Amino acid sequence: MSIAPETIARIGQPESEFLEYKAVLPPAATIAQLIGAFANTKGGAIVLGVADQGKTITINGLSDEFRAVPITRKAIDLLSPTPVVSYDYIDHGGKRLFVIEVPQSGKEVSFGGKAFIRTGAQTALKLAAPVKYLTEPGIEKLRKALADDRKACTEARAKLLDHYESVLRILDDLRHLLYPKGSSVPTDNSEGKMLMRILFASCADTFETFMSGLLYEIYLAKPETLKSDAPVKVKDVLDRADMDEFITWYAKEKLKKLQRGSVKGFIAENPTIKSLNAFDDPRIGEIEKILQIRHLFTHQNGIVDDKFRHYFPTTNVNDDYPMTLDEFLECFEYLADSAGAVDDKARNAFSLSLFS
Repeated sequence: MSIAPETIARIGQPESEFLEYKAVLPPAATIAQLIGAFANTKGGAIVLGVADQGKTITINGLSDEFRAVPITRKAIDLLSPTPVVSYDYIDHGGKRLFVIEVPQSGKEVSFGGKAFIRTGAQTALKLAAPVKYLTEPGIEKLRKALADDRKACTEARAKLLDHYESVLRILDDLRHLLYPKGSSVPTDNSEGKMLMRILFASCADTFETFMSGLLYEIYLAKPETLKSDAPVKVKDVLDRADMDEFITWYAKEKLKKLQRGSVKGFIAENPTIKSLNAFDDPRIGEIEKILQIRHLFTHQNGIVDDKFRHYFPTTNVNDDYPMTLDEFLECFEYLADSAGAVDDKARNAFSLSLFS
């Protein structure tokens, strides 16, 4: 698919309403969002293999190891209606780049039910409705922190932030069930207890999903990190439709230790994460405690057993473990901060793309 000469001529200019650079291949969802934004504005191009550091634009080229064509096709499939898009490799000053050219669309293009637009060199959600919150101080504090976290994050972390913001809205809206006597008193409402456990478990589950998504983005951006001494069966490869599906599966497989509550085991078996030094022993211990609470809520209906007492020795076997809003928000904040710590280090170490 040929790329227009005027698009090629823009390469090397600063990012703008018409131009977006990515140093490495981002996930399909990031590309889909950018394509939709250009289609909904005045058109433009995404150029892979170019790094924009603000004052300096560096044309590095895109390695042949990146699977730019299938990821771009997958991105286009995520959009509705399907926009007209051209994409191809080009040679620019001796460097091989991948260019995705998007004309302006006559119809609004949406990604996941949301429409995006270009505002200068930024991609923004079109007509995003403000969310109204109540006045619980702890919830308001975390809402503002999550909004700040969005300014620089990967796609994996953006998904975690979406879920966490939804949880905060539920906590705020259902105070009469979840903490009717105040943030420091557990609810005695049976439905409230059940919902509190479900919400807590969902936050822990989403943290694990974030780690899987982050591994996926690292493998996509740096294919050489997929190389491992761990054996992979031929069947495991052949059962996947393409390399992108295999990478997704492989990233999820790496989570098994974490899903069993062993953060230390997960890090030991994932040198890619271990090399970031984002989790020291105190952080590992705290996350494991949070995962044990999740396990208790999910599999024991909140009733303390011997395994749980190993992590929380002041509790009693067969007692109901009470959860206050204050404890919920403390754990919530710890998971969000931990996600931020590893996300920031991974972005810097592996040049991961920012989620617009």
